[in-house]
Amino acid sequence: MDSGDKGNILLVDDEPNALKVLSAILREASYKTYQADCFDKAVEIVSLEDIDAVITDLKMPGKDGLHLFHRLKANNPDIPVIFLTAYGTVDSAVTAMTEGAFFYFIKPPDYVKLKAVLSRAVEQKRLRSEVADLRSRIESTYGFSSIIGKSPGMESIFRTVESIKDSSTNVLITGETGTGKELLARAIHYTSHRHYRPFVAVNCAALPHELLEAECFGYERGAFTGAVSRRVGKFEEADTGTLFLDEIGELGLPLQAKLLRAIQEKEIERIGGNRKIKIDVRLLASTNRDLSREIRSENFRTDLYYRLNVVQIKLPPLRDRRTDIPLLVTHFIDKFANRENKRVTSVSPEVMRVFLQHDWPGNIRELGNVIERAVVLVKGDVIGLRDIPAEIRKEAKVSGQAPEKLKPLKEIELEMINQALNTFRGNKSKAARALGITRKALYKRLENVK
Repeated sequence: MDSGDKGNILLVDDEPNALKVLSAILREASYKTYQADCFDKAVEIVSLEDIDAVITDLKMPGKDGLHLFHRLKANNPDIPVIFLTAYGTVDSAVTAMTEGAFFYFIKPPDYVKLKAVLSRAVEQKRLRSEVADLRSRIESTYGFSSIIGKSPGMESIFRTVESIKDSSTNVLITGETGTGKELLARAIHYTSHRHYRPFVAVNCAALPHELLEAECFGYERGAFTGAVSRRVGKFEEADTGTLFLDEIGELGLPLQAKLLRAIQEKEIERIGGNRKIKIDVRLLASTNRDLSREIRSENFRTDLYYRLNVVQIKLPPLRDRRTDIPLLVTHFIDKFANRENKRVTSVSPEVMRVFLQHDWPGNIRELGNVIERAVVLVKGDVIGLRDIPAEIRKEAKVSGQAPEKLKPLKEIELEMINQALNTFRGNKSKAARALGITRKALYKRLENVK
């Protein structure tokens, strides 16, 4: 078995023989070991290598093991620290344990037990790394970087969301179908302090009214025919997190009344139950309807509207943010080309002019579908007119000249890439996430615009 299979371990001790013996034992157990005889050397190794755990002597000349532990706790809190200590310094080791040290052994340690403890420490470190990586990917998928747009209207929305994301205020997101209302709701949640708690979405237009109440509030066994067991509703599932009610304008008046009570009292009752259940839920709602008109038509409760509409965010249709179309095209090409493993890099100037003239009644969803179809069908690396639907080609009047003041796509891409790189001080990973593309795609874009 090759050394390093089980993890990378940093050994810190000012006694060379102690380092030599422990390193040999751990290498035999398939760990890769790094050795340091002082604080400064240990800090240097941690900065250069991917260390899974640290085993350090407690007492050393100069800055000792406690200094190292506090340094790691401040800068590398995910790395578990195991202490080796003499009888006279046990109290210090116990104190370190209360501050978060993983374990301590009295010298000489029981090496069988040490290896068992070390195995748990490495597993904990890797689990934490996996959670951090998963959280990073979730935030990249559903955070602000997933929402493409630099138009004034979108910049204004970003500023609003930044102001209210950590509030418990209810938010009503309005906009036409396909403008990205659920995507924005997820971004609000995953950039808020509730991001580690549940995000639960309910599509109010997808369920019959008689099932929607049970879906939202749950029910007790025997509450109605077919209720053979208790079911927890979406409000309870979202407790301490965020509940997103998509297309809330589809709710019937009886369910609106029950929803209003839940918002006001911060508690619910399951169908067929008589127990009040307290809930802590951040409520986000969306609609493509004009709720003011629905109120005048007596299809929507005025009091519920004002409860929901504490902050309203209106997503503009794509036809009102045409300057974002080149960015969205780039985003969707990268997304679907990576999925299909194809080397599609851009659209032709003629296709871009068609896209800029089309009114996009289906908004961003329609544009994404068009690009997905084109990426699948195209034979080369550039999407041409023949690769987009005929109905879109027919609607647009393709001329030989670009519209007035229209910049070439490569120039727009270069401007956005440079802006992102400047914002994140040259950090390409952060710039790529902000642009909604992969680091690999960013490098490819930089090569293409040269």
